[in-house]
Parts: sequence; C-alpha cells; structure tokens
Amino acid sequence: EVQLTESGGGSVQPGGSLRLSCVLTASTRKDFCMGWFRQAPGKEREGVATIDWDGATTYADAVKGRFTISKDNAKDTQYLQMNSLKPGDSAMYYCAADFACPIDIDDGSESSINYWGQGTQVTVSS
Repeated sequence: EVQLTESGGGSVQPGGSLRLSCVLTASTRKDFCMGWFRQAPGKEREGVATIDWDGATTYADAVKGRFTISKDNAKDTQYLQMNSLKPGDSAMYYCAADFACPIDIDDGSESSINYWGQGTQVTVSS
C-alpha cells in the first residue's frame, strides 16, 4: 500500500524559511503526481503546489514567488521550499499523491486524491 511520510515542519519567525519533505513508499510505479495542501484551523483544506510526474508545476497565487515544489524521482520524494514565510502560511501541511494526473490544485477535498500523508505543522509567528 502506498504511504506518504512528511517531515520538516516547525515554528519560524515571519520572513523565515522551511523545507518540507515527503517520501512515497510501497509503490513500484513511478508515474505519480504529487502535491502539497494546507489547512488552517477553521478553514478548508487548500492547494499550495503540485508537481506532475514529468516535472510540470502549479502554484496557488498566495505562494507564487515564495514557495518552490520539486521532486527527486530517484528517491520518490517531493519537497516544498518555503521562503519569506508569513503568519498566514501557518497551517497543517499535507503531502498528496495520485496516479491520476494532474492533481487539481483547486480541489482540496480528501476524496479528490487517493493518497495523503498525516500532515506536518508549520507555524509562523513572532
């Protein structure tokens, strides 16, 4: 069964940086898409960034120019480099993956994507 394991969350001051990682295990297929979603308390889950198996990327307007998604196919790992963090970026960040590509960044519902990680908390405050 496919499993996703995130790491790299934490607390940081505004303007700081964090890098999230997500490892996909237990899959022999390599043609999967991946993405990051986030959910703040009292808000719906929203898309942050996605990356297709061929490396094509999409970003939410709120993070364009600050966040970068990347993928290491040899390690079945995706990353989210987050720079110039703002308090509004505070949320639980979830790794997502699917073999049905591309992942729709505008659909954060749990049923829309087959595989989810457990989440890693990102807190931005002074």
